[in-house]
Amino acid sequence: MSEKPLASDTAMILAAGLGKRMRPLTASQPKPLVRVAGKSLIDHALDKAGAAGIAHAVVNAHYMADALEGHLKVRKSAPQVALSDERDQLLETGGGMVRAASLLPDPFFCLNSDNIWIDGPTDVFSELSQCWDAERMDALLLVVPHTRARNYRGEGDFHLDAAGRVSRRRQSRVAPFIYTGIQLVSKRLLRDAPEGAFSTNVLWSRAIEEGRLYGVSHMGLWCEVGEPSAIKPTEEWLTRA
Repeated sequence: MSEKPLASDTAMILAAGLGKRMRPLTASQPKPLVRVAGKSLIDHALDKAGAAGIAHAVVNAHYMADALEGHLKVRKSAPQVALSDERDQLLETGGGMVRAASLLPDPFFCLNSDNIWIDGPTDVFSELSQCWDAERMDALLLVVPHTRARNYRGEGDFHLDAAGRVSRRRQSRVAPFIYTGIQLVSKRLLRDAPEGAFSTNVLWSRAIEEGRLYGVSHMGLWCEVGEPSAIKPTEEWLTRA
């Protein structure tokens, strides 16, 4: 089977959050600027995107937005970055995508800025692109089994059926797949969205009900970097990888 080209040349990086779990490091800087292995979290994401052929990135900013904007302005390498300004109101993940919609093509990649991953046989953008079907999907989530996750202590997020359709973890049970924070999104997902701040979970729930939320299992490794205690083991893991 021949490889498909990337489904989009644009990625949105969600970087507007308050970073409460990363305190005290976020008392003086936004979470995306916290450094891991000598590089800020957002540069880890942007550098991966650029290396995979992503030409454009949209980064939303709210908490300490001036510092994040200043950092992005001095970046020289791909992708080219545009700012989606949320200084007036923190819009959460779903509201952030809606605010940035005019800057985004259809479809677009969307990434959280607080995780680090190692690609498998192909990069994550190609992994998603290979499985993308715009006729059937409103969003395609990159998920990872517990055995390929580092610094994760939860019970998982999702199940996948034989066709790759997503369902949520049942209460008090363990789900086999963890959401990596990386997805490929059709603008159809954003239709009739609530106004103001809301979670992407609102849109995912509708897509699940309609059978249009899909997932693909990441073939590489993934690391959650949500707290200061995760930084040292992540750096050690990257050294060994």
